[in-house]
Amino acid sequence: MAEPGTNSRQSELGDFLRSRRQKLTPKAVGLSGGRRRRTPGLRREEVAELAGIGVDWYIRLEQGRSVSPSAATIDALARALRLTRAEHRHLRELTQNADRRAFVREAVPPAVRRTVEQINLPAYVTGRRWDILDWNAAADEIFAFSRLAEADRNSLLSVLTNPATRRLFGASWADEAQRMVAQFRATHDLWAGDPAFRDLLTRLREGCPEFTGWWEAHDVSGVAAGRKSLTHPKKGRLKLEYASFQANDDPALKLVIYTTA
Repeated sequence: MAEPGTNSRQSELGDFLRSRRQKLTPKAVGLSGGRRRRTPGLRREEVAELAGIGVDWYIRLEQGRSVSPSAATIDALARALRLTRAEHRHLRELTQNADRRAFVREAVPPAVRRTVEQINLPAYVTGRRWDILDWNAAADEIFAFSRLAEADRNSLLSVLTNPATRRLFGASWADEAQRMVAQFRATHDLWAGDPAFRDLLTRLREGCPEFTGWWEAHDVSGVAAGRKSLTHPKKGRLKLEYASFQANDDPALKLVIYTTA
């Protein structure tokens, strides 16, 4: 059974390439600016020339038409567009043939649940759509997951649309939210068109005025460890470090653990 969003994935590929092309300047890639440009960034012809591929073929890629670039072509495009490592990986994943069922919310195995419960540090488990599937008491004391309706237990919905979570992050909210959107983009594009992901995007657009601008920028970044600075109503100022781990039982599950910075 083919993936429900195959055409949507090709559309996301075209949009991603176009967004990277428009962010580059001729000077950044060693080209002459020439006459004044009507649109920002490089022209399609310039990207094709830099990558050593045909212009018509590159245009088909940006138009989201069905093409299957080789690994060498993908690498050449990544170099031409000055992609980061995370962006290069994303480009490669978008061009791979997919054979995926419709998204189904994951279930956390009992052994993983018991592990999370017995960790003394704040910890929780998320799925591929960033749904919050399980958490321990230490995490609940900070993020109040148990107070959320089940349909709202999603990392993106919590941070971007929940006023209480926004207050928790304070002045760092916008940076944190934008970072999360760029990280989620890498996952979403592989599931583009799936009803569960479309529903999530609709709720984010309706609940967060800033989201649409961040989303249309089509920035992509990898998931990595980091720090968060929070202002908790009872615990006061919290500076936390976090790291995430995949579960061998189901690689779609991610365990996130916090420590004091």
